[in-house]
Amino acid sequence: MLSQRRHAPVAWVVGLLMGLSLVHKAQAQVPTETLAQALDAAWTRSPHAVALRARQDETQAGLELARGLTPGPASVSVNHLNDRLNQNIGRREWEFEVSTPLWLPGQKRVRASLAENVAIELDVRHASLKLQMAAEVREAWWRVAAARDAAALAHQRLDTAQELEGSVMRRFKTGDLARVDANLVKAERLTAQAELLDAEGGLQQAMQGYRVLMGEDAPAALPAEHAQPQALEALSTAYLVHPQVRALQALTEVAQSRLAVVDASQREAPELAVRWATQRGDGMTPYDQAVGVKLTIPLSSGGRVRQDGAAAQAELAQAEAALMLAQTSTQQEVIRAQSELDIALRQVVMAQERQALTTDNLTLAQRSFSVGESDLPTLMRARAASHEAQAWFKRQETAHALAQSRLLQAQGVLP
Repeated sequence: MLSQRRHAPVAWVVGLLMGLSLVHKAQAQVPTETLAQALDAAWTRSPHAVALRARQDETQAGLELARGLTPGPASVSVNHLNDRLNQNIGRREWEFEVSTPLWLPGQKRVRASLAENVAIELDVRHASLKLQMAAEVREAWWRVAAARDAAALAHQRLDTAQELEGSVMRRFKTGDLARVDANLVKAERLTAQAELLDAEGGLQQAMQGYRVLMGEDAPAALPAEHAQPQALEALSTAYLVHPQVRALQALTEVAQSRLAVVDASQREAPELAVRWATQRGDGMTPYDQAVGVKLTIPLSSGGRVRQDGAAAQAELAQAEAALMLAQTSTQQEVIRAQSELDIALRQVVMAQERQALTTDNLTLAQRSFSVGESDLPTLMRARAASHEAQAWFKRQETAHALAQSRLLQAQGVLP
């Protein structure tokens, strides 16, 4: 008894520490509940996110270089001569030189503009790449939802098939129903079991694809997004704020800045050097010192300038063509997504009406079969029609939610 009392505080402390550890883990791992959180989870695992973080350092270094006093770092050279290997009469000569490149006229301004445009393009590309990732996340999100609906309906069909089998077998044993009816309900139960296996396999594949993309399991609830169609008049300017269009606009501005840099760099950077020399002819002669300035101006390199200019022109032409194509395709994509959303909404309404009708027919068929007014095949046809209508309604509901997400995707809206 005494031993139990001594160990009780220790067990209490251990339990408290384990509880605190579980609470800490629960706080550290916030479960995904919305599409926005799922997108953040997928984006942190994306190679594009890692590459953009690395490019930020490169862009910052480019900005610092463009804003510097010189286009490049200075250099120091040291030269020494003596006659120790031959006459060794004390001849010594030292020469020190500090040189730095210089900006060409107007070059610093265009280089700074290029660096700023590259930084802007990197920020806009971040939004564009994240929007592309959002498309994959949305598709995976609703793929899981559709697979879950199919699995739930398969479970429901199997439950009702087993229930019907039990009822029919009891009546078969009493001689109220024929053997062919017993065989029909057994075949229906086997069909429901096979459908359930297929549905569970599809659900596992959808869940695995979601886990690969997001790095975690899909949440229990998958809420839908709500999209608002745009008027045709608004589409004329709406594409301007689309992340992909903005990214191509920024890329066009970068290409224009590169062309301006080429125009301002018709030759290599000139170089200014300051030289200090000290020397003596022999050991009896004092050192003579001299200070000088050297300016090096490279001549123009026509072939290289033409090559750089042609490359910059080609890059600019490609960026402008891609921008025009993106502007047109973005508008058409929004129109197509809005049309699909309208069709999906009408499909949901019709599926709901069909489900109500088949449910009413099933209720009437069950009553008629229970009192012996109709046969088993009639009841099973009513059950099959009701199950098909319910499955179609669930598919249309998910298709409507997916159409809303695709409209938001076409409009360039993140979850």
